[in-house]
Amino acid sequence: MQPQDTFGISRRAMDVEDYIDILRRHKGWILGPAFLALVASVVGVYLWPDTYVSSAVIKVVPQQVPENFVQSNVNQLMTDRISSMAESILSRGVLTTVIQTYGLYPHDRNQPMEDLVEKMRRSISVGSVQSVTNMSGRAISAFQITFSYENRYLAMKVVSDLVSRFIDQNLRERNSVSVQTTQFLKDEMDAARRRLDVLDGQLAQFRMKNQGHLPDEMQANLQQLGALQARMTSLNEAESRISQEKLLLETQIRVYRDQLNSIQNPKEGQDSDAPKSEKVAELDRQIAGLENSLTILRERYKESHPDVQHTEALLKLAHTKRDAALKEEAMAPKPAPGSRPVNPAIVREIRQLEANITQIESQVQAKNMESEVYQKELKELNNAMKTAQSRIESTPIGDKQYQELIRDRDLANQDYQELAKTMERSDLATQMEGRKQGETLELLDPASLPTSPTQPKRGVIITIGTGLGLLLGVMLAGAREMKDTALKNLKDVRAYTQLSILGSIPLLENDLVVRRRRRIAWLSWATAGLVGVAVMSGSVVYYYATRV
Repeated sequence: MQPQDTFGISRRAMDVEDYIDILRRHKGWILGPAFLALVASVVGVYLWPDTYVSSAVIKVVPQQVPENFVQSNVNQLMTDRISSMAESILSRGVLTTVIQTYGLYPHDRNQPMEDLVEKMRRSISVGSVQSVTNMSGRAISAFQITFSYENRYLAMKVVSDLVSRFIDQNLRERNSVSVQTTQFLKDEMDAARRRLDVLDGQLAQFRMKNQGHLPDEMQANLQQLGALQARMTSLNEAESRISQEKLLLETQIRVYRDQLNSIQNPKEGQDSDAPKSEKVAELDRQIAGLENSLTILRERYKESHPDVQHTEALLKLAHTKRDAALKEEAMAPKPAPGSRPVNPAIVREIRQLEANITQIESQVQAKNMESEVYQKELKELNNAMKTAQSRIESTPIGDKQYQELIRDRDLANQDYQELAKTMERSDLATQMEGRKQGETLELLDPASLPTSPTQPKRGVIITIGTGLGLLLGVMLAGAREMKDTALKNLKDVRAYTQLSILGSIPLLENDLVVRRRRRIAWLSWATAGLVGVAVMSGSVVYYYATRV
């Protein structure tokens, strides 16, 4: 078998008339897909359930009590708290409750609940906190909540439910955080109080064990020692004074006894029965008193002291007067022998001297008793001084341990005081949150009732679908034209044969066959058009009949 040579001929360039001929020949392949796409688009968009979007705006109300007075226990930013609340509210349990409460997605109940929850979660949108301007022109912080659903009334109810959940969740979370903070601070304060009590007990036990030997008692011990030394000096001075007073009293007793002996036992050569006059007795008392005073002055002062010299002069003068009085009595007439007269003045003088001696002896006895008291107190003072001195000497013992206890107790007390103040502020913040005076959420715009669906965009979808169908038809027509290699007109004959055309014979067809073909074509197109229009009308009627 001989191989045949094959060769290809490139197509000629087409003009506008050729494109018109192509459209005329393949108009059915172009309009058919376009009409089919139109019918499919119309049916699809009207059978596609409407999606309504309901939205609500929640504003953030700042804390009503100035932060200078009460500082909130919640330090989380509102944006973060809204994100946290959104995670809690959009959880499986909450969305399951919402779906069951409002009967959402009735046509999808055969699906698992997890799928419905995920579908609803994708339909909910929680916006971020933004600054918006209200009707009065003041900027406020707010965020938006939206929900997409095929039933606009249920969409509005779900948004209202989500808004109330956000508001309630915010109150619960703030109150819970504040209460937990207050409880935490209370527990820490109780623990600090227990630590402080333990350290106070250890410090008290150390003080009791080392009472009087503590470093902070050094000054008190020194002051006590100084007071004891001053008291001892005072007692020594008092003891010395008592000794001098006793010496003076004993001297007076001796003087009075000498006077009493001189009166009761007169000297030899002197008439014992000679009575003394009152003048002489008075001078004797003066001389005794001056001698007593002179003895006291000589114990205190020297002989050159003016008081001593003055007293000596008075004593000499008293002796001179007494001698003169005795001479006068001696020159007076004597009583008869054998008579023993009794001088009342001498009797009185003897009694007076005995009374004075008794009185001074009682004073001496009192001085002795006072001296014994002083001696006893001096002995006690000596023991107390020894004790104070031993405390001062033993103070450095345990100084490091004591200082550590003091430091630990001071630190524990400082921690306790700071926690107490913080606890008080936290308690005020908790009361503020309980009265809903903290940062709260309030409804700014209630859930809207949508009037028109947001999806699907029917006009856009129908236009795009019809255009795609028309494009498909054009592509089919082009493909058929590319596969058809027949000569269509005289231009093809002239271009491909390179021959001159002398004439053309028109295609002769049976008129009956042509008319029958045309009637079948028109019937087919009419039937397809009517069916398409009926299907589209039915879908539109179904849409408006089932629209909520």
